Amino acid sequence: MSKATVSAPANIAFIKYWGARDLARALPLNSSISMTLDSCVTLCTVETLGHEGQDEVWLAEPDGGFGSLDPEFDRRVREQLDRLRTWAGRSEAVRVATRNTFPTAGGLASSASGFAALTLATAGAFGKKASDKELSLLARRSGSGSACRSIFGGFVEWTAPKGDGTAGDDDSYARPLADADHWELRDVIAVVEIGPKTVSSLEGHRRALTSPYHAKRQELLPERLDKVRRAIRQRDLAALGPVLEEEAVDLHLIAMSSHPPVFYWSPGTIAVLRAVRELRQEGLAAWATMDAGANVHVLCDPDSEDEVAERLEDLPAVGFVIRDGVGDGPDRETEHLF
Repeated sequence: MSKATVSAPANIAFIKYWGARDLARALPLNSSISMTLDSCVTLCTVETLGHEGQDEVWLAEPDGGFGSLDPEFDRRVREQLDRLRTWAGRSEAVRVATRNTFPTAGGLASSASGFAALTLATAGAFGKKASDKELSLLARRSGSGSACRSIFGGFVEWTAPKGDGTAGDDDSYARPLADADHWELRDVIAVVEIGPKTVSSLEGHRRALTSPYHAKRQELLPERLDKVRRAIRQRDLAALGPVLEEEAVDLHLIAMSSHPPVFYWSPGTIAVLRAVRELRQEGLAAWATMDAGANVHVLCDPDSEDEVAERLEDLPAVGFVIRDGVGDGPDRETEHLF
């Protein structure tokens, strides 16, 4: 029997993964770029049981107890465990416990951190060595494509496969663009909803291609990707910010115009976006982005963080804020969840 525990971070996408070439394999239509977070992480412990049979999968509660995962997430975890067993050439069952430090299923990339942590902890429990590229591929194949970016710290690009995608599975993985210490960006997350989304990201991906605006965004992405790479390289928030907001609006425009439409925004989302515009009018460097959910990430420089956080905390629609920033990536932990 062997046990490993890993903490893996969520990430916030600057250029989004929205709409897949092959959703079953999480092969994207376009490359995406993200910033790995520091405080929003998933802890996952995996222990081999020394015999074949049913895996044990648990949600670790903050009070030290254990509960069951959401049935759909539980199914996806078990499928990923089967993939990892096949990859590692192992057959024994495992015991898994997982816990997030931030709200789950609310559009804050808990699936990305969760499947990155599961992949890394399972590889550790099996004693299987792998390259970062291989681990990124394995995390992507979980079905949560953004998990491939959470394998790395700092600023990360996940490349789309070239050509028509028929033979691109091994070509689509993440790689670092810059380390965490390259640029000290802060991320103030305004949490306006903590419950699970009514429409999952996977279902949103399925519907994305039905939007009449999906093809237009694909035309705009090469230039946006170049702008984001350059802004990261030059540490230029004034250049990065407008692209962040364009991409966020486009994701939700496509969601709202899909068939059937998906409405992730809440009144709190709009209140936060208005507050961010007001902060910029007052001279603060603050820019908003959202993934597939109502909660809003506000990117800013360290000198602006306190004022941004205080303004957002004062909004009636904001339950609380999470202060985060660019992180170094996954860690092997010495304290286990069980």
